[in-house]
Amino acid sequence: MNAAAQQRSRTLFKVTVLGDGGVGKTALTVQFTMASFVETYDPTIEDCYRKQWSVDGQPCLLEVLDTAGQEEYTALRDQWIRDGEGFLIVYSVASRDTFDRVESILRRVRRVKEDAASLTAPYNSPPSTPSSSLHRPPPLPIVIIGNKSDLPHGREVMPEEGARLAQRLGCEFFETSAKTGSNVDNAFKSVVRGIRVSKGLHSGAAPVGAGMGQGTSGLADQHAIGNGYMQRKKKDKRHKRCTIL
Repeated sequence: MNAAAQQRSRTLFKVTVLGDGGVGKTALTVQFTMASFVETYDPTIEDCYRKQWSVDGQPCLLEVLDTAGQEEYTALRDQWIRDGEGFLIVYSVASRDTFDRVESILRRVRRVKEDAASLTAPYNSPPSTPSSSLHRPPPLPIVIIGNKSDLPHGREVMPEEGARLAQRLGCEFFETSAKTGSNVDNAFKSVVRGIRVSKGLHSGAAPVGAGMGQGTSGLADQHAIGNGYMQRKKKDKRHKRCTIL
């Protein structure tokens, strides 16, 4: 393996999973990292998973932060957003309320990232001008996910509604099932591609926002090439636990 390939294999991509409580954020993350389904709902404070992966033939190391959706942890959310490089915003297709919260979560993500960028900008950097807007950084990698698409009854949000919202907000959209695994890998591939664009790394696929819908066509096959570890911090635990997968 040459030096460039070794560097790519060590490149860390930080993905933060956001959304209201009960939409299936943990189930999605566990399905992605361990190919298993979490049957019971156990509210999360902060779980961190790592997985080595290959997307479009390029290796990457993903760090996936599964976050709390409960209101009492709102104060922690800004830090989770600051730490993330790409974001999955999840709602349940069986809950209109969680769908209605997506836009406010997305706007908070963008606001926090913009504030963080302004704090790190050089003190004497000039204000934006029309000409400098041509050199703006790529859009923030955000993927909107309608989870629980496997539920046979009780759907409150149609796929077309999710696709329209994502198109209006400039994001990719997928309906997923953490239970069956449908579209889970495709959603994570999409956010990885977006992070690569934002990092200035080459990717052979279209950037985030290039296409809407449920994201099932035109995507290269991929496979997991190994797992790292998971750090867990549940609501009733004060210390993180590191588990080797």
